[in-house]
Amino acid sequence: MAVVAAPERAPVTLAGRALGRRVPQLLAGLLLYGSSMGLMMRATLGVNPWDVLHQGLQRHLGLSMGAWVTITGAAVLLLWIPLRQRPGVGTVGNVLLLGLAMDVTLRTVGAPGPLPARIALLALGILLNGLATGLYIGARLGPGPRDGLMTGLHRRTGRSLRLIRTGIELTVLLVGVLLGGTAGIGTVAYALAIGPLAQFFLRHCAVTPAVPEPAAPALPERPAGPPSRTGAPAGPAAAAEVTAVPRN
Repeated sequence: MAVVAAPERAPVTLAGRALGRRVPQLLAGLLLYGSSMGLMMRATLGVNPWDVLHQGLQRHLGLSMGAWVTITGAAVLLLWIPLRQRPGVGTVGNVLLLGLAMDVTLRTVGAPGPLPARIALLALGILLNGLATGLYIGARLGPGPRDGLMTGLHRRTGRSLRLIRTGIELTVLLVGVLLGGTAGIGTVAYALAIGPLAQFFLRHCAVTPAVPEPAAPALPERPAGPPSRTGAPAGPAAAAEVTAVPRN
C-alpha cells in the first residue's frame, strides 16, 4: 500500500501576511504619532527638533503646524530622489496623516495651566510617540520621509546611522531656533527617551514572517505487511524513509 504524506504548502512570508493587520497598524501608528506631537506642543515645555523647525516656519510664514509638518515631509521626500530611496505606502501615509492628526489634536486639546499638568502631558506625549513609532515602523510598509533620508545618507556616505541622525536633528534644531521655534526641557527629554521607547515598542509591534511548523512524520496506512519488492520489510522502518513535508 502507498504511504500517505502531507500535501506540500508554500511557507508564509512577510509579503504574504494578511494586510488585515499591517494596514490598520500603520494607520493607527501614524495617527497616534501626529496626535502625540500635538500633545507635546500643548505642554509648551519644548518639542522635538522637527517641530521646533515647524514652529519657526509658522511664526514667519503662517499656516498651521500640521500644514508645515506635511510641507516639510514632502520636501524631505524630494531629497530621496538623488539618494535612490523608494517610498512605500507608509511613506505616503506619513506625509498625509501626521499633520492632519496634529492639527486635530491642537484644536481639541487645551493647554493645561499648572506646571505638573504640563509635565504630565509632555510625558504622555513622549510615551505615545514611542508607541506610535513602534506601530508604524513595525508594520513594515515603508519608512517616513525623515527616516528614509537618514538611511539613504547612511548608504551613500557610509557614515553611521547614529552620526547621520544626530547631524540631521542638530541642523534642524538650530535652524528652528534661529527662526524663533521653542526648544526647552521637553526637547531634551524627547531626545533622551524616544530611542529606548521606540526600541521597546518595536520589539512588541513588529510584524515578522511566519515560521513554518515541522510536520510529524507520515505514517503508513497499515502498521505491517509482507516484504517489499526490494526485500526490505514493510512497516515502521519503511515509513521512516519517507521525508515529512513541512506544513504551517
